[in-house]
Amino acid sequence: MSQEPLYGYHTGPAVFGDAAMARRALKRMLSDPKWTNIQHVKGLHAREPVGGARQVARYEGYGPGAAVVLVDCLTDERERTGALVRRTLAEHGGYLGAEGSVGYLFDRVGLLRYGSGEDLRRLTPVALSAGAEDVIVRPGAIEVLTDPEEFQVVRSQLIRLGWAPVSAEVTERAALTAPIRGEEAQRMVHLLEALADLDDVWNVYSNVEISDEVLARI
Repeated sequence: MSQEPLYGYHTGPAVFGDAAMARRALKRMLSDPKWTNIQHVKGLHAREPVGGARQVARYEGYGPGAAVVLVDCLTDERERTGALVRRTLAEHGGYLGAEGSVGYLFDRVGLLRYGSGEDLRRLTPVALSAGAEDVIVRPGAIEVLTDPEEFQVVRSQLIRLGWAPVSAEVTERAALTAPIRGEEAQRMVHLLEALADLDDVWNVYSNVEISDEVLARI
């Protein structure tokens, strides 16, 4: 079992039906005491492609301070979507990076989250016996990490044993976080909101760390 610092908190996913809901849900996610590895998942409400099938496209970039972002998109026009992501980053103090410039900072993992009130001493051996790789204590939550390939197996086993998680997903998890505050924190929040509002954006991940004290002033 790993005991990790407060800043390593993971927000988990939210599912949105429109841009207004996305903004409200993002604000709720930012109300967590500490947050990082934001994942934003939007419903398939974006425009239908005029012709041809949609493609998955990933863009890697830098935000204010030392924060980085991964932006996963579903698009029928890669050049248009790339230009929109580039412009959005630039408008909020960031810039688009080259392929591979940011992705290596994240690990793809299976993540099962439990409330902080769960019995850690009982959950840990059960999770590890079910095939989990680690159990991590976060502020307000306990996270069980798995290999992405074993995620469904571990999840099913834990549920069968009476340990149903609050949330479960396969996600990108940053190895290191980037604490920012003041004007940089405000610009980063606005950047994440703006990226989430783009029609073609499917997931947004970040390694940013912003404390509740700083968020309260934004």
